[in-house]
Amino acid sequence: MKILLLGGTADARRLADSLHQAGTFKNKLRVIYSLAGLVRVPKIDCELVVGGFTQFGGLTAYLRENSIGAILDVTHPYAQIMSTKAVNAAKEVGIPCWRFHRPAWTIQDDDIWSEYGSNEDLLKQLDGFRVPLLSAGQMSEDLLEKITQLPSVERIVWRTAVPPKFEMPDGVEWIKAIGPFALEDERQLLVEQGVDVIVSKNSGGSATYSKLEAARELSIPVLLHSRPILPEADREFSSRQDCLQVCLAEWGKTSIFKNQQKDSQQ
Repeated sequence: MKILLLGGTADARRLADSLHQAGTFKNKLRVIYSLAGLVRVPKIDCELVVGGFTQFGGLTAYLRENSIGAILDVTHPYAQIMSTKAVNAAKEVGIPCWRFHRPAWTIQDDDIWSEYGSNEDLLKQLDGFRVPLLSAGQMSEDLLEKITQLPSVERIVWRTAVPPKFEMPDGVEWIKAIGPFALEDERQLLVEQGVDVIVSKNSGGSATYSKLEAARELSIPVLLHSRPILPEADREFSSRQDCLQVCLAEWGKTSIFKNQQKDSQQ
């Protein structure tokens, strides 16, 4: 049985490795690992699909043409478009779509956190700060310009893993960096840059959590982008180990998924 694992995260790579090794051993599972490949392409033993599904005529067409038996969505918690496409395409083809997303970070004693849900909300909450560290991934040129135009903002420190596709507005210092980040380095960055607020996604996990620890130590406020609302998957997991165990237990029953595919094609 073929499993399409939608990835691009460390959790996805680990699950792909584990499922591939188990599938090779038991000769029952074949894992196809998909990622955008914008930051880097991991070394992995299973089959890779890099660059999305437009090249194949869309996700639904890819599922049908490659006889995919199930989708496991292990994309970033903020990959709303891809997660939505996965659920819709799986329903159209008649196969299961399961999802693993790591749990969101939770507020601790001495944290100064607020949530924002839109760019307009972010701009309102940033008004009054001098040097924001933007570490919420890619942002539009228009949003960056609007932040620089806030009366209180003196300059912006913007950190991403992928270079921006536009010329940097005045007052923005771009830093290229890929996690995981050490607490000492994050603390040094905040102090040296004079950062007085951090803008971040609530990504969960440990790779970028140290910035929140440093903010806690230095009493720096954090504005967290609230997680998007996603369509419900057939099964959802917040523990990688639980996800792996259930996948191995259930996906060995290949006849179930074959029957579902036959029913959907009739």
